[in-house]
Formats: sequence, structure tokens, C-alpha cells
Amino acid sequence: MSEALSNSPRFVSNLTKNTLALVLAGGRGSRLGPLTDWRAKPAVPFGGKFRIIDFCLSNCINSGIRRVGVLTQYKAHSLIRHLQLGWGFLRGEFSEFIEILPAQQRMNTGWYKGTADAIFQNIDILRAHRPRYVMVLAGDHIYRMDYGQMLAEHVQSQADMSVACIEVPLQEARSFGVMSVNHEDRIVGFTEKPENPTPLPGHPEKALASMGIYVFNTDFLYEQLIRDADDPHSSHDFGNDLIPYMISRYRVMAHRFRHSCVTTGLGGSDSHRCYWRDVGTIDAYWAANIDLVHVTPDLDLYDSRWPIWTYQEQLPPAKFVFDDDGRRGVALDSIVSGGCIISGATVRRSLLFSNVRVNDGHTLIEDSVILPNVRLGEGARLRRVVVDKGTVIPAGLVVGEDPEEDARRFHRTPNGVTLITPESLGQQLHFVR
Repeated sequence: MSEALSNSPRFVSNLTKNTLALVLAGGRGSRLGPLTDWRAKPAVPFGGKFRIIDFCLSNCINSGIRRVGVLTQYKAHSLIRHLQLGWGFLRGEFSEFIEILPAQQRMNTGWYKGTADAIFQNIDILRAHRPRYVMVLAGDHIYRMDYGQMLAEHVQSQADMSVACIEVPLQEARSFGVMSVNHEDRIVGFTEKPENPTPLPGHPEKALASMGIYVFNTDFLYEQLIRDADDPHSSHDFGNDLIPYMISRYRVMAHRFRHSCVTTGLGGSDSHRCYWRDVGTIDAYWAANIDLVHVTPDLDLYDSRWPIWTYQEQLPPAKFVFDDDGRRGVALDSIVSGGCIISGATVRRSLLFSNVRVNDGHTLIEDSVILPNVRLGEGARLRRVVVDKGTVIPAGLVVGEDPEEDARRFHRTPNGVTLITPESLGQQLHFVR
């Protein structure tokens, strides 16, 4: 990208104003196990007060894209409620909106069959908005990105389609769509989740992976969606079908994430790094949340240059009570959200979401992620756990000290993180006949 282009906010602003973003938010995220039994992956809480989807929506708002459609399908009530409560501030009279697009059998009698089919089934809505460019986003990743930079590069390169990509270690690339590019970053090869990923030229230890972020010229997108919908052999998915078809016939360009990532800005030798996480497993979800409690986390949520917006529930401040020997309410190297009360208990290296109550009696929480509205009984000891929303931890429960006992009672990962849900304790938050 030329220096003149990257320093031209007026040009980028015009591009974003004429862009419609579509967020694919209908997936369950089955690798998160019981954590997505009652919610879609984009609705999973993250970082003490956010939902996963808040990151791509905040990227849209901060980039100047204020026409957004969110495509929902799997158990979407929690997600839709969050969007209604926290994302209704855009002004319709200025053609700004975040529109919920549930699977509603608009084009046929089926539900969304794949990522491309999800957009095809809403093609009449897209046409009504008349965007010049369409940006397709995955709603289930944690990252900060200036989409305007990607749009500008898309236009400058005269692409029909652009794919945002990130360099990943070769051994991790098997779970991504892997691209091969030529000298101008035009995509010349694409394989979805390959057994033997193609390494980057000159970097045999890395591969170029798709981030699931695409920019299309609108008329071109319509042509490809209609063509794919008429193909009875297609699975109607961008990665499996459309991208492999297009790269040999059209100009499909790779956009390097490092050109548009909003860096952390933290001090030290590792400052100004690009941050992107797929929190699609319990281990990855736990690690990304726990990283936030570090003195210099990889993701700086306190950076006001690129705020992450969300629904802000009105809650009292966190409270720590009792200062008696053997009965002190303390939190060390931890994040504690509003509405929490730490009563004569100890919290270490943990992240507590809102309205968590920790009772006294030598209760201990270490290296744990506690979701909203959890109650911990007296004398409980929890280590390396994720506790789902609304769980009531019985007095004296011990988790994280006996791996075999934990695996017998709860969902325990190979890396030793235990997920505790209300159902695993016999508590039916969701009525099942």
C-alpha cells in the first residue's frame, strides 16, 4: 500500500461509507463443548464484560463501517438479546444500522447450509441496501483491525475479492484455509484444512492462513453466489467451494493482517504486536482470558484509541470485605468486574465477570475464569477452571487438585482446564422436560 493511500482518511472514509458488513454469527462452536450448549459461539462472554462478537462489531464502528448485518442461526436468543441491548445506538436516519438477519428460509425451504448460502439467502436484502462493497466477517474471533485499510488495499489492487490472511506456525495451519500467493500477493492456491500445509516462500516454518474475512465488489459477489447456488455439487461454503473456484478465474488478492491490525501499543520489546485469537476450544478460551490479567497482556483492553464497545449493564462497583486474620477479601493479579463481592476469600490470577459472589470460609480461586452471576459457597477451592454463567458452586467443592476426580464429574481438557456448568452440578437453568 502506498504511503499516500494509507494516510488518506478521506478516501478510506468514503470506502467504508459505501460498504456493507455481514457478520457470520450462526455457528455453534462445537469445540467449546458444553459452553455452547445454550448459546452460539459469538455470544460467549469474554474479557470480563464483553461478548466475542463485540470485537468484530467494534472494528466495524471504529473503521467507519456503520451498515452491518448479523446473520444468526444456532440458539441465537442470547446473541440477539445482547445486540438489542448493546448495539442499538446507531441512527437509522443516517443510514446506520446493525440489522439482525436470522435464518428464515427466504430463498428456499432450508436453513443456512454454509457460509456462502447464508449470504445468498439474504441477497434481496443486500440489493435493497445497494452497497458498493461487501465485507464478510467471522463473528467468533478476538482481534482489532482497521477494515478501512483492507478496503483501500482491495481497491488499489483492482481485486474482485480480497482475503485477509495471517501467518501461523506450520503445525497449526491444518485447522485453517491455507493460501499460496505470488509476488504481488495474488492468491494462486487455496486448500481448506490441508494435511500438509504449504509453507510460505522463505519461511518454511510458517503458512499463510485465511482469517475468514473477505471483501467483494458487490456485483461480483452476486454473480458468484447465484452461480454457486445453482451448483448441486457445492457445499455452498466460501472456503470449500467459492474461493477454490475463483482463484484460477478472477483476481483474488491476499491482504496481510499486519497492514491493518490495530497494535496493542504496550511497552517493552514486544510492543506493537498484532493480536488475533481463535478462542474456539476451552483451552484457547481459558488462555486468552487469563492472559488479560497479566501485567502486560497481549491484548490491551485499556487502549482508548480503539475501544471495544458492548452492552454496559449498570452495576455497583466491585466490593472486598473483611480484614481479619484468616478472613480477608482479596484479589491479586486479577480482573474483577462490577457487581462482584469478594467476602473473606482469596482470588489469584483470575478473571471474574459481573455479579460474582465469593463467600468466605477460606474460599480460594486461582487461575480461573468465572462467568457472570456465579455463586461460590464457603470453603470451595477452584484451580484452572472455567465456570459457566449462573452456576452455584456448592460449599466445600474442590476442583483442580485431583485430575481423575475432575474428569469423572466435569468436562476436563487434555491441558488440565476444567469446565463447570450448572448442568454438570445438576442445576437446570434451562428447563428441559
